[in-house]
Amino acid sequence: QVQLVESGGGSVQTGGSLRLSCAASGRTFNSYIMGWFRQAPGKEREFVATISWIGGSTYYADSVKGRFTISRDNAKNTVYLQMNSLKPEDTAVYFCAARYRSSPSNEYPYWGQGTQVTVSS
Repeated sequence: QVQLVESGGGSVQTGGSLRLSCAASGRTFNSYIMGWFRQAPGKEREFVATISWIGGSTYYADSVKGRFTISRDNAKNTVYLQMNSLKPEDTAVYFCAARYRSSPSNEYPYWGQGTQVTVSS
């Protein structure tokens, strides 16, 4: 199993930047595909970005492509989400998630507690 703790959320103005971090417990962090998701008030949770277990492949939701960058440091058991050119519609609770790389399912069984990002106009 892996435990995840997000940090780095906060309040910024439109056009600002934030970097979220997600620290993972355990010695097999590099065996997990990592993802970022977000949930805005009154909306369903949505996918933001994912990164492969060695960081060679990334994938983004269209809404954040070109503005957000997901990365990982396996030596530090940490995945990051650099968010630039933030918009009010990026306001949400952001969650880090993990799934084992050889899992037959695309579901993410491990989740952090979330960190709030608020973008004001």
